[in-house]
Amino acid sequence: MDIRGRAEALRRPGGAGRALLLIPLALIVLVTIGDVLAPPEVHLGPFLVAAPAVTASFAGPRTTGLVGALAVLAQIVVAATRTTVMDLNHTVQTTALVLISALVTLFAYLREQHEQEITRLRSVAEAAQEVVLRPIPHRLGPLRIASVYVAAEAEAQIGGDLYAAVRSGPGTRFIVGDVRGKGLGAIGDAALVLGAFRAAAHRRVELPALVDFLDGTVAGDPDGSEDGLPALSDLSDRQESFTTAVVVDIPDRSPVLHLVDCGHPPPLLLDDGRVVPLEAREPAPPLGLAGLAVPGLGGASFDFPVGGTLLLYTDGVIEARNDAGEFYPLAERLPAWPAHDPEELLRLLCQDLARHTGGRLGDDAAMVAIVRLPETGPGTAS
Repeated sequence: MDIRGRAEALRRPGGAGRALLLIPLALIVLVTIGDVLAPPEVHLGPFLVAAPAVTASFAGPRTTGLVGALAVLAQIVVAATRTTVMDLNHTVQTTALVLISALVTLFAYLREQHEQEITRLRSVAEAAQEVVLRPIPHRLGPLRIASVYVAAEAEAQIGGDLYAAVRSGPGTRFIVGDVRGKGLGAIGDAALVLGAFRAAAHRRVELPALVDFLDGTVAGDPDGSEDGLPALSDLSDRQESFTTAVVVDIPDRSPVLHLVDCGHPPPLLLDDGRVVPLEAREPAPPLGLAGLAVPGLGGASFDFPVGGTLLLYTDGVIEARNDAGEFYPLAERLPAWPAHDPEELLRLLCQDLARHTGGRLGDDAAMVAIVRLPETGPGTAS
């Protein structure tokens, strides 16, 4: 975002934009003086075309047109000084300069329209992010939480990766997932999964029942539901899609966590400088494909002591490659960072991930860091 912000600043009518404008203006002055003082057989006028061309690379159509007009005026001054304005050579040069100036002004106009369209799309994406991918509260019960979403596309704010947290009785439930595909379809599928999770996770049903409900939602099961969950037909139309996800239930008063892994990269537990992958013995299929496997797969329980940090993430993190084609070594990097501070942990992780990839992610990446604190009181509702 910082790099894009600096690029946009260059196109604003001020600051660096004004400094860049000095380049074509200086070019017009130098070419004009040089052409007036040059011998009769030397003609520098054709170089004036560079002034509007350079301006169009960083300025809008009005500024480009103004610089083009100044270049044409300079060409007329040169013609009047050296011979006459109606001289054949200078007439051809002036006509060519007018046409090229008009052409680059048109290009500047089209580029400005494209940038405005991108800005509008970015605003829509930001609004969609606020609605679909709501920020997770920094504190839920005895948990301190930080989350981040890094889009692979420069103009995108949200794609197919997702995360959410919901209070469920004396505990908190999380989901982190990755929808198959990209674009608006992936955003719609992510919204579907998140909507189903938020609608059902607060109900005190067993975690496998919650995951079955999410699976039916993604698969488009038209039947009613069990365990008091809403009917799937109320949330989904039948569709061909699947979502890898890990669903986690963290009780407030027990130093454990329960999870169901649906074809997703295993969470990592940081405790006493050690990084432990929380791998289910038999991972479940991705959401939407559970009908192809035996029910009940993917569930597991692990210790989650006070002071421990749980990191949930999508495969955009571990599949990020550097120029040599090497994957990002997430588990190797984590012990060097402050695990007790989830915000700082994710900040350093994002910086290191950007260095590893040269700032070019091949896929969206979502991360949620959760630190268990000593229980001090009731949690905050999501």
